[in-house]
Amino acid sequence: MALDVFRYQYRYNEVYHQFVEDLNVNPDDIVTLEHIPFLPISAFRHYKVLRKGLSKEVIFESSGTSGSTTSKLHLHDIAWYQQNVEQGFTSIYGDPKSYCWMALLPSYLERKNSSLVYMVDHFIRHSKYEQSGFFLDNLNDLQNKLKEVVRRKIPTILIGVSFALLDFAENYAMDLSSIVVMETGGMKGRRREIPRFELHDILKEKLHLKSVHSEYGMTELLSQAYSKGDGVFVCSPTMKIIVKDLSDPFALNKMGKSGVLNVIDLANVEQCSFIETSDIGIKMNDDRFQVLGRLDHAMLRGCNLLYQV
Repeated sequence: MALDVFRYQYRYNEVYHQFVEDLNVNPDDIVTLEHIPFLPISAFRHYKVLRKGLSKEVIFESSGTSGSTTSKLHLHDIAWYQQNVEQGFTSIYGDPKSYCWMALLPSYLERKNSSLVYMVDHFIRHSKYEQSGFFLDNLNDLQNKLKEVVRRKIPTILIGVSFALLDFAENYAMDLSSIVVMETGGMKGRRREIPRFELHDILKEKLHLKSVHSEYGMTELLSQAYSKGDGVFVCSPTMKIIVKDLSDPFALNKMGKSGVLNVIDLANVEQCSFIETSDIGIKMNDDRFQVLGRLDHAMLRGCNLLYQV
């Protein structure tokens, strides 16, 4: 199916078509997933990556530092996005409607067009529990709602950006061992960046957790991966990870060796399903993966030189 999608996008997506042409790649020579050209994620900052002839219904936009150019995903069909995030979550956790959703996403709520906020808002609106909701600065209210769901044994997911979860844990330490605490990564300039394992250790200690769950997604993707602990992610059915060599974006890395994470997202059929991220990670032998960090500027310069035609 991925090979069929590749040929479809090469034919109808002008940005992707030009990228493949600039690489002097003959589409007829692509017979394995690993040899499909992966579009650098930076393309979404500079181009409208959408099949020709389609109009956008929604634009998702990434966060960015002051003055920087943000990535934009032009989405033709929002119902397709809703269906995919539901199916992806269900494949790993079960029906999202059966959970109470509490969201601590201040940096995302403070800007418009966040795909993460849209996904979580969709889950909140369809949850069968009235305690579901977003919490910006009202942490006392969040603490009281958490005490209620713990007391009533309501299945709950507390999802939050890293700095907000840390702030809450340090100021409202409590026993949340009976619910799922899920971080989405990133200090967003609010706190010092720390490794994921350090973040998880602090949250586990303050909130009495056996494990901290994680969500891996980005503006440019329609699919997500989830981790139930130790930073080991499992892809939703429409998503697959391929790891490429740091010094050669066309060379496949061996299992267990770190490299650049390339994502196949079949749900992104009208945009681009083959994306080279700026994340470094390791693929494990059972198709799970870990995220180790981001490419630094020196690494990016080295990779970009290989794309100059």
